[in-house]
Amino acid sequence: MTKDSGGAGAFLPYGRQLIEEDDIAAVAAVLRGDYLTTGPEVDRFEADLAAVTEARHAVACANGTAALHLAALALGLGPGDWVVVPTVTFLATANAARYVGAEVVFADVDPDTGLMTQAALEQALARVPAEGKAKAVFNVHLGGPVGDVEGIHAIARRQGLAIVDDASHALGTRYRDPSGAWNAVGSGAHADMTTFSFHPVKTVTMGEGGAVTTNDPGLAARLRAFRSHGMTRTPEEFTETDLAFDAEGRANPWYYEMPEPGFNYRATDFQCALGRSQLAKLPRFAATRLALSRRYDELLADWAPVVTGLHKRDGLEPALHLHPVLIDFQRVGLDRAAVMNRLRGKGIGTQVHYIPVHLQPYYRQRYGAVSLPGADAYYARCLSMPLFAGMEEGDVDRAVAALGEVLGLGNR
Repeated sequence: MTKDSGGAGAFLPYGRQLIEEDDIAAVAAVLRGDYLTTGPEVDRFEADLAAVTEARHAVACANGTAALHLAALALGLGPGDWVVVPTVTFLATANAARYVGAEVVFADVDPDTGLMTQAALEQALARVPAEGKAKAVFNVHLGGPVGDVEGIHAIARRQGLAIVDDASHALGTRYRDPSGAWNAVGSGAHADMTTFSFHPVKTVTMGEGGAVTTNDPGLAARLRAFRSHGMTRTPEEFTETDLAFDAEGRANPWYYEMPEPGFNYRATDFQCALGRSQLAKLPRFAATRLALSRRYDELLADWAPVVTGLHKRDGLEPALHLHPVLIDFQRVGLDRAAVMNRLRGKGIGTQVHYIPVHLQPYYRQRYGAVSLPGADAYYARCLSMPLFAGMEEGDVDRAVAALGEVLGLGNR
C-alpha cells in the first residue's frame, strides 16, 4: 500500500497535491500571526522563487491566469497588437491576450511533443493580418519539457517580439543551451517574463497561486502595480503634488495614486507560506515525478507504435507536471472516451491536455477555421496518465497494467 496514493485498490487520479505536516504547520503559523495578506510571507516567497528560478525579480499573484494577464498588462499589449500562442495549451494562455484587447494568432505544434517549433512560429507570424502587428509570443512548456526555446528566441528577437514563457507546468525544469550553459526555466535566459501556476495538481502548490519572474526592473514594477489596482505609494512617482505632499514637501502618509487601472491579483500570506514550504521540496518532488515517468517509459516501450511516450530533447532536466502518452486509438479499435471510462472503472484517472484552443467556439467565431495539422495529430492521440509526488513505482505498474488490459495489449 502506498501512503499518499491510497493503496492498490484506491482510485489513482491523474494528478493531486502532496501536503505534509510541515506544510500545514507553515500555514497555521500565518493564521496565528498578524498578517493574512500583503505581509512578510509574500516577500519571502518571492525571494525564494527568484532564487529557485535564478531570476532577479519574482512577483506573486492570485493564480496562473492572473500571472499571464499581468504579463500582458506589463508589456502594454492592446488593440491592434497580435500575440502568437501555441494552440495546445490551456485556455488562459490565449485568453490573457484577449483580456487586454490584443488579438491571438495560433501556432501549430510538433505532433509528437505538443510543443511549438520555429517553423510553426514563423508560419503563425505569416498569418498576422497586414493591418495588425505582432508584438509578443507566449511560448508554452507543455507538461514540463521545453522545446526549441533558443530558436524561438532568435526568431522573436529578429521580429522585435517580446517573449512570455507560460511555464505553468515547468517549475524546476533546466535545459542546456548551445553554449553549454544550463538555464533554469524562469531565469530569463530566453524570455522577458515567465509565468507559473501553483494549482494543486502542479509540481508544488499554494492551493491557488501564480507568479511572474523577470530580470527587467521596469517590468517587475509594472507587474507589482497592476497586481494591486494600479496603485503606487512611491513619492517619486506622484504627479498630483498639491494632494500628495504637505507644506514642507513631505509625502502625506495616507496618499496613493493610480496612474492606470489594475486588478486585485494579490496573493495571501498563507498561500505564500504554503508555497515556501512546498518550494523547499521541489527537488524531491521533481525527482520523484521523473523517476515515475521513466518507469512508465520502461513499461510502455514494447507497445510502440500503438502506445508511445514523448521524446525529450537532449540537454534537458525536466521537472514534469504530466506524463502524457500517445495512443493510436484507431488501431486498437477504441475511442478515447471508451478508454478513459474503462480505465476509470479500474481505478485509474486520466485526462486530456489539451483541446487545441483554436477549436473553441469563441476563437472559431473570431478568427475562422485554421488548419493546424500538428496540433490535430497530437490531440487525437494524447492521454495523460497519473503522475504526482505521492505515487510509488507500484502505482505506475498498476496504471500500465490497466491500460494494457483496456487496449488489449496484455498485462504488466
